[in-house]
Amino acid sequence: MLLSKKQILAFLKQREGSTHFAALLREFGGRHVKRELKNMLDDMADDGEVVRFKGNSYALPGKSRTLRGRISVHRDGYGFVTPDGGGEDIFIPSKYLKGALHGDLVEATSSPSRMGGGKLDGRVAAVLEHATSRIVGRFEETRRGAIVISEDQRLNLVVSIPVKGRGRAEDGHQVVAELTSYPVGDRPAEGRVVEVLGWPDDPEVEVQSVIRRFDLPHIFGKDVLDEAERISETVAKGDLAGRVDLRKLLTVTIDGETARDFDDAVSLKREGENFRLWVSIADVSHYVKKESPLDREAYLRGTSVYFPDRCIPMLPERLSNGICSLNPQADRLTMTAEMLFDRSGGMLESHFYPSVIKSASRLTYTIVKRIIVDDEREVADKNRPVAAMLLEMKELALILMGMRKKRGSIDFDLPEPEIIIGLTGLTEGIIRAERNLAHQLIEEFMLAANEAVARFITSHDIPFLYRVHENPDPAKLRTFQEFVYGFGYEFALVEDKVNPSELQRLLNQADGRPEERMINYALLRCMKQARYAALNVGHFGLASDCYCHFTSPIRRYPDLVVHRILKAALAFPLHNPPPPGEGVNLLPPAGGGREGGKRAAKQLAIATERLAEVAEHTSKRERVAMEAERDVVEMKKLQYMQQHVGDDFNGYIAGVTAFGFFVELEELFVEGLVHISTLTDDIYNFAEKQHSLIGRRTARVYRIGDKARVNVASVSPATRRIEFVLVDHASSTPQSHPSALAAGSEEYPRIPLRGKRLAGVEPHTGVREQPGKPGKGESSGRCNTGGRKRR
Repeated sequence: MLLSKKQILAFLKQREGSTHFAALLREFGGRHVKRELKNMLDDMADDGEVVRFKGNSYALPGKSRTLRGRISVHRDGYGFVTPDGGGEDIFIPSKYLKGALHGDLVEATSSPSRMGGGKLDGRVAAVLEHATSRIVGRFEETRRGAIVISEDQRLNLVVSIPVKGRGRAEDGHQVVAELTSYPVGDRPAEGRVVEVLGWPDDPEVEVQSVIRRFDLPHIFGKDVLDEAERISETVAKGDLAGRVDLRKLLTVTIDGETARDFDDAVSLKREGENFRLWVSIADVSHYVKKESPLDREAYLRGTSVYFPDRCIPMLPERLSNGICSLNPQADRLTMTAEMLFDRSGGMLESHFYPSVIKSASRLTYTIVKRIIVDDEREVADKNRPVAAMLLEMKELALILMGMRKKRGSIDFDLPEPEIIIGLTGLTEGIIRAERNLAHQLIEEFMLAANEAVARFITSHDIPFLYRVHENPDPAKLRTFQEFVYGFGYEFALVEDKVNPSELQRLLNQADGRPEERMINYALLRCMKQARYAALNVGHFGLASDCYCHFTSPIRRYPDLVVHRILKAALAFPLHNPPPPGEGVNLLPPAGGGREGGKRAAKQLAIATERLAEVAEHTSKRERVAMEAERDVVEMKKLQYMQQHVGDDFNGYIAGVTAFGFFVELEELFVEGLVHISTLTDDIYNFAEKQHSLIGRRTARVYRIGDKARVNVASVSPATRRIEFVLVDHASSTPQSHPSALAAGSEEYPRIPLRGKRLAGVEPHTGVREQPGKPGKGESSGRCNTGGRKRR
């Protein structure tokens, strides 16, 4: 029988599902055509005419499971496709990418992986939509012509530049290149230089490269700036209609030393055993009207982006640092959440209303810490009567922290870095970002306000924009459960779900023990990423069944949406009794009666339209901002570590892979790879579930969380890699039961980790849920607006 592709396709068309190679071999002549048949099937699979599955089975493309989704490509070449409809990611080996680039929309086939555990392997069947039209990279002259090598390792792309497309680029320049054709088979991508950024070692070029690579909007259009200029720099009398006057209430802002935008202010009074708290947030929605140029630009950006030396703001500075900023001794329009708490942290009352405030004092975290933590009398005397209120705020904050922990809110004990940038733009140092009770005080108040607003709107069945955080992935949870069991820790899984209080209990048990950091890191890898959604599924990390972002409308678009919804909802006669007399209603709201009701209904409809679309867009913009911020921080770390090649540092194993393990340096928060090839004393096997490398002969174990001393072997900014060589290692051997890890024992002495508690985790980054603004949020790094950035 003459073997042909046509015969193979016809045979497979008659079969249900996939067909094993043995069945094909029997059909087409037996063992004497085995090699010919195998080669032909492999060629057909490479061309996409058939699909090859694990186990040596084949099927027509239409008969295999085909899914659409976005592909994420790792810098080492392989990728994962995230299906549009949700479900398990599909692992794509590098040889089956079929020209797909990172971020492309693809059609992929999938089949169960030999790894088991519900994992899927597959290949790209077709690229449906390219995500990349421009790249940032280094222009190089070669003997075969000019090329641009993409700076983004995930693209793994070299673009050929014809003579007419070079522009003014010189060899070694950092450039932006526009793709004119994509790679197909052995033919490389082609493009043309559209912008020359400069020399790559210039700190300004480094940042501009990141801005271009992540396509961050960073220049405000003329229409946006013109609208901002038309907004008054002072509050007019007409702006006070319908607002509660809180200008006589002692109100303060608490921010970082270099902050310039103040979007939240707080006040507190004791009422017997109870605490009345006012959280007043800049009323950005009063100035940024929906569908205006300012609003469209804010929506496009989604969030402010914070780099160590600058900020790319969501709103022009005339608003963010001017009329919307709650500057001291200036009238400012706000939206206020007024809450009454009892001694146990329970919320007895909550009221919400438009207001006008006048901040009495612009306090810093340092000043507040010196009053409420260090008990410095001189500082307290200079800040009377604010100091007395701050001490009462401290009391309430501690109560709220205790209440939140009791209900199961998860606090990770992981430190955060702060990059110190010199006048030349170069990295001068990396230090541990401070987070003390002053920071926690504001965080607790912002968390309480966010939750109170979400509960109020939800209780009236009004469509809303929630901040949600789903339960961890069941498969990852089971793996984590097996991992911690080896150390004698247990937690309950009910129908593949876990109560967050169970995980917090586990972290408390591990507190101060050698495996503490290891368990924190391992649990962090189980977590999903918090996001925005129109459907409320609760917030796992905060152990909250109803949560939103309300407290940072200057820098987060979802908060602005929440303000609009809240303001529109308050125009209805909802169950929101007026405050008990601390403020004075200045003027009645404009309008009323039936016409006012129609107007309120229309405003609410406008405020709540397209919430699912807004949620998806702002979640994506947040992820882009996070990636860009992380990229700049990593770049600055590499820049700093170039000065320390050959130096030794102490650290912890932060991740383990089949090719080695990553060590994070203790005081610098820099991560580098100890490659398995440098571990010459044994041959090591990767134990994925144990997050370990285990020596075959010596049984030596390198496990996540272990202490390690390393030498900096090399630093490569071009490839974004730091290579370490192991100098010394202290293993944490699992014990049979926590009692074996007795505090203060000689074998396992208590190790007080000096990192901070990260409240309400943003997974995969070790970052806190963001209740407030820069300086009250989820990460470190300073910008020219003075804040600490989001995470």
